[in-house]
Amino acid sequence: MTRTLDRIGLLETFVRIAERGSISAAARDLDLSQPSVSRQLAELEHRFGAQLARRTTHELSLTPAGQDLMHDARQLIDSWNALTERHGQGQTEIKGRLKIVAPVALGQLHLADLMLQFQSNHPQVSIDWQLDDEPIRFAEAGCDCWIKVGVVPDENLIVRPLAAVERLIVAAEPLASQRVVRTPSDVEQLPFAALDPFEGARITLRSKAKGSQTIGPDIAVATNNIFALHRAALTGAGAAVLPLWFVENDLKEGRLVDLLPAWRAPTLTINIAYLPGRHQPIRLKKFIDHLYEGITGLPGLVATRKNSHER
Repeated sequence: MTRTLDRIGLLETFVRIAERGSISAAARDLDLSQPSVSRQLAELEHRFGAQLARRTTHELSLTPAGQDLMHDARQLIDSWNALTERHGQGQTEIKGRLKIVAPVALGQLHLADLMLQFQSNHPQVSIDWQLDDEPIRFAEAGCDCWIKVGVVPDENLIVRPLAAVERLIVAAEPLASQRVVRTPSDVEQLPFAALDPFEGARITLRSKAKGSQTIGPDIAVATNNIFALHRAALTGAGAAVLPLWFVENDLKEGRLVDLLPAWRAPTLTINIAYLPGRHQPIRLKKFIDHLYEGITGLPGLVATRKNSHER
């Protein structure tokens, strides 16, 4: 093993220790003994002349010096992996690690299926699949890409639209039958369950034939979780604006009713965000291509053109 590769190996071990928060867990991941991993961390601390981690009986945390190194180490490892992907002689299979942050509901369902299909097609790529609907600090999260419904609040990232989400007003049949619903004004008389931050007390509906109309229903339940919103709709607690991909089976099987088939809530955009740079790993590019291809045909998701993410 060359000295350069040895240094990269030390950094990879350090990053794994930091991500797992445990020397023993990192050792299991790397198929090394715990003493070997401890020696590598000590060697790295010796080379940098600084303590990088604080170790106690129950936990491990990075020192300020370790946190600074973590950011630079990830960039260096990614650059090295990108170089080996681009210039490795005879290398035909992509390999390495991808850390992806995805929205909770889509990330458990359709996007999870696409991710697992990609990993099955490329078994030498390991994927860390994290689900989070809240804004993240991209650099601190150490992820390769961020899939988010709605605006990505980070001007340092390249952001590309992946798909538009069709949304409709649904309700359980017992609630829907309480009154005849023909117009948005009729729906306004029903109790509502709202998803924060996308819906509030004012909901704009659009119709191809009749333009747009804003309604102000009484909000009986408000939540920031789409699964809780879905449950509220199923139990009749209120009508709700939900994405078609989420309620397609409920509509087919009669658990929910599309209250206004000619009207739709504004679409939401699913965005994919990643760092700019010349050394973007090939595995990330291929994963993004896989998402653009796979999202086509999913219910209620209008895919963006495949080449729209290319710079």
